[in-house]
Amino acid sequence: MSRDGSKQGMSTRLTNYGDEGFSLFLRKAFIKGMGYSDDALSRPIIGIANTYSGYNACHGNVPGLIESVKRGVMLAGGLPIEFPTISLHESFSHPTSMYLRNLMAMDTEEMIRAQPMDAVVLIGGCDKTVPAQLMAAASAGTPAIQLVTGPMLAGSHRGTRVGACTDCRRFWASYRGQEIDDQEIAEVNDKLVPTVGTCSVMGTASTMACLAEALGMMLPGSATAPAVFADRLRFAEQTGTEAVRIAREKITPETIMTQAAFENALRVLLALGGSTNALIHLTAIAGRLGIDIDLAAFDRMSRETPVLIDLKPSGDHYMEDLHHAGGLAALLREIRPLLHTDVITVNKRTLGENIDSVPVILNQNVVLVVDLSSVVQIQTGFFKIVTQNGDPVPAGIDRMPEVRAFLGNLDAKLCGQIEVQLQRERRLRCVSHDAVELPPQPRNCPCHPTTPFLWL
Repeated sequence: MSRDGSKQGMSTRLTNYGDEGFSLFLRKAFIKGMGYSDDALSRPIIGIANTYSGYNACHGNVPGLIESVKRGVMLAGGLPIEFPTISLHESFSHPTSMYLRNLMAMDTEEMIRAQPMDAVVLIGGCDKTVPAQLMAAASAGTPAIQLVTGPMLAGSHRGTRVGACTDCRRFWASYRGQEIDDQEIAEVNDKLVPTVGTCSVMGTASTMACLAEALGMMLPGSATAPAVFADRLRFAEQTGTEAVRIAREKITPETIMTQAAFENALRVLLALGGSTNALIHLTAIAGRLGIDIDLAAFDRMSRETPVLIDLKPSGDHYMEDLHHAGGLAALLREIRPLLHTDVITVNKRTLGENIDSVPVILNQNVVLVVDLSSVVQIQTGFFKIVTQNGDPVPAGIDRMPEVRAFLGNLDAKLCGQIEVQLQRERRLRCVSHDAVELPPQPRNCPCHPTTPFLWL
């Protein structure tokens, strides 16, 4: 029991034996077998979702993060207890990871509901993990705070910076087009992922990390710190401390992830030039809270919101560059007039207060377009919702700058050959067949022989 007589810690979510006193007696008997004292068990319990897996390089730093979170929890007077959940990695999810997102959301939600905890720290990073954890948090209703694993560092190949996963596709396309040989593709394979952590580009993992911060579910500044930086461990410790506070104050996800918070996240998604997959994930998270994502309104937002981030896959830089430029706060400061700055975040401050608390870093235009009047692209919007008879069509999301980057100037004469194959199996046979002619790439042509996939 807490000081005010309400249930907390071990006395919550008791197993139904028909006698609450016996249920608590039995629970404490078993957990004392692990060496816990009555003093420890009397404190607020902070669950820590452990998504470490030997298959998951994106989560390779999770054990260290857990230790830092535990330190923060204990410094604040709480009791940290970790528990395992499903761990998802895009390259180790047969046949695809999308359906496993929902399974992970169910797993995480039910473990939060079933076990005694006053708050939960959700540690994850890879593409489907953060969406699954936020979906679970929204449904479980327990005070929750997100902690991402952070991006990997960029590598170097023959003097050129490289990083997963944009450069994975680029080099593989060059290899399939016979522009590089077996030896070079093997060299690239050794350099693309030089450290643990999520992909070093603004793919789905980095996008969802930034959106979790924009939603208010993560500490300000924590979206971009690389996985191997000491900053990441300090954010983990601070996250543990904050978890105890939200447990005591009973700050639940629905009080943070409001309609206005989701509108902020959509604005940030557009200004980031982020992953199209994020719109699918935001829709799922919002749906758990009874909030609808209005695609028509999002389409209008796209025409109003400038792209300010010059990161791969649509630009030239990597996540560590964004972190050195001030992290997400540098972007939020630039689009502040477009945001609801009065929304409450997990650290009990408003979004506006969080923006003001982060120091301005000079020369940030290495990554960010500082002047809002100078934008990467705004005329047609970074995202275009494709409609038919006024209704959005399935999979009707067009990421305009990437299309331009692939085809080159829309006014220029198309080089090479383009064939659209709607049937996946036929397309794979076509691309893999030796008889398919791949003409030499003309000079100054940005195109590569490739076959696209929809990564959900």
